[in-house]
Amino acid sequence: MKTTVDIPDELLHRAKIVAAQRKTTLKELVYQGLDYVLQRPVIDSEAERRAHLKRLLQAMQASNTESMVPLRREEIYDR
Repeated sequence: MKTTVDIPDELLHRAKIVAAQRKTTLKELVYQGLDYVLQRPVIDSEAERRAHLKRLLQAMQASNTESMVPLRREEIYDR
């Protein structure tokens, strides 16, 4: 099936360069890109964002809750 797609000039230019570097056609590059995108599962971006924030907050929580005590000069050089 033939179709017309409007691609921004800069993106088209970069795609042609990549196709030439890979010694393939622009058509094949588009096929590969569409196939790649369509194979990925659809992810709810809001749920993904919340899960990422939850992991980030867990990683940021300190495992040591004792307050820090400043070292004296002698203690620093003794170590």
